[in-house]
Amino acid sequence: MSRSIRPDAVLIQAVIAGALSFAHLHDLAAAAGQSGWKAWAYPISVDLLLVAAWRRLRTGRDRSSWTWFAIALCASLGANVATAGLLDMDHVPAWLRILVAGWPALAFLGGTLLVHAPAPAATESVPGPEPAAPEVEMHRTDTPEPAPAPLPAAELTAASPLANAPAVPPALLDHARSIADAHRNTTGEPITADALTARLGLPASTCQAIAAQLQLA
Repeated sequence: MSRSIRPDAVLIQAVIAGALSFAHLHDLAAAAGQSGWKAWAYPISVDLLLVAAWRRLRTGRDRSSWTWFAIALCASLGANVATAGLLDMDHVPAWLRILVAGWPALAFLGGTLLVHAPAPAATESVPGPEPAAPEVEMHRTDTPEPAPAPLPAAELTAASPLANAPAVPPALLDHARSIADAHRNTTGEPITADALTARLGLPASTCQAIAAQLQLA
């Protein structure tokens, strides 16, 4: 999508200043003996060298770019000042004729050096070795708790059936306890594990878990 160029004060000012500077350089070259197309080529040469040096300055600030930018600026500024009535345009001094005649060679040298100057090398940052993590010594101020004593073999044997027994729901355990209490109230003796198993009608492993929790023989 093309962008439309809107005229503003800065653009108009740049066009006017460029036209006046171009005309002053042409008049000075014509007064110094450069007639015809040569007088029109001088302002083009000065302005191109000025632009080339400025573009070089934007990419890298080297000393040669500043030098050629100053030379082109002095040539443009000098031509504008010289045509302001301070110089007799009908009788141009010899040293000015020499400067105007030697400008093409100087401009060619400056343009060639600006174009073929090596670009500044980008310095790549090489990451250094990472610092080693400092060693931290830990000193415990509290007294470590002693390891729990191993259980006797008899307790391990007694606890192993409960550990391997299936989980009994609380409602089923309450139901079995009510059956055991009713049997005690009726017969006056605690109910046995076999009798409780027959009353419940559940798998043997579940009845054994219930009898173990009710501590039935």
